[in-house]
Amino acid sequence: MKTVYLSWILILLTAFSLYADEQAKKIVKKANDKFRGRSSYAEATLTVVKPNWSRSLSMKIWALEPDYALILITSPARDRGTVTLKRKREVWNWIPSIRRMIKIPPSMMMQSWMGSDFTNDDLVRESSMVEDYFHKIIRQDTFAGYDCYVIQSLPKPEANVVWGKLLSWISKKDYLFLKTEYYDEDGPLVKTMVASKVKKMDDRIIPTHLELIPHNKPGQKTILEYQKLKFNIKLNPSFFSQQNMKRVR
Repeated sequence: MKTVYLSWILILLTAFSLYADEQAKKIVKKANDKFRGRSSYAEATLTVVKPNWSRSLSMKIWALEPDYALILITSPARDRGTVTLKRKREVWNWIPSIRRMIKIPPSMMMQSWMGSDFTNDDLVRESSMVEDYFHKIIRQDTFAGYDCYVIQSLPKPEANVVWGKLLSWISKKDYLFLKTEYYDEDGPLVKTMVASKVKKMDDRIIPTHLELIPHNKPGQKTILEYQKLKFNIKLNPSFFSQQNMKRVR
C-alpha cells in the first residue's frame, strides 16, 4: 500500500509539473503574440548610446511572423535607403551607397546590427522563443509597478539558439514583456531588455520604449522607440524579396 501511495504521489507531482510548464508556455505565447501579431507595420527610432556619443536612426519595419521581416532606414541621410531583409534563417543587407546586396554569413550572425546592441542573430531568432525553450514559472514579483510572473526559459536540446537561459518578467495584467535577462551558456548575465511607456497602439496595449543594456559595456545601451504600430495588416511573403529591397519606400 505504501508503494502504491508513493506512486500516486509521483504521478500527481509529475502531472502538476507538466500543467505548470504548459501554463508558463501559454503566458509566454500570449505576451509574444500580443507584441507581434500575425503581421505588422511599424515606424520607430533606434538610438545607440555610448559613453561619449549617441546616434539615432529612423526606420520603417514590415513583419510577417514568424519568418519574414524587412527594415528600411529612412534617416539620417547617409543611411537612408539601407534595407535589412530576413527570410526564415537568412539575412541580407542592401547598401544603396555602393549598390550592393550582401548576404550575412553564419560567421557574422553575432555581429552588431547597424552599430547597435542588437545582433543579426537577434533579427533571425527573436520569434523562436515560444517553441525553442522549456518555460517554467519560478516566482512572482513586482516590476515597474506591475505584478508579474517571472518565467525561466531553458533551451530545448535540439534548439539552435544562442542563450543558455532567459528570465522574463511578464505582467499578469495585459501580458506585457517588461523585462528579459539573457544569460550565456556558461551562466553569466549578458544583457537585459527593459520595456516601458505602455500605450495603446492600434488595437492593443503594449510597451513602446525598449532599452537593451549590455552588461559588459558600461555606459552603453540601445533604445528602440515606436511611434506607430499597425497589426494584422495585409502582407504577402512576396513582399519580402531581394527585388523589393531596392524599391521599397
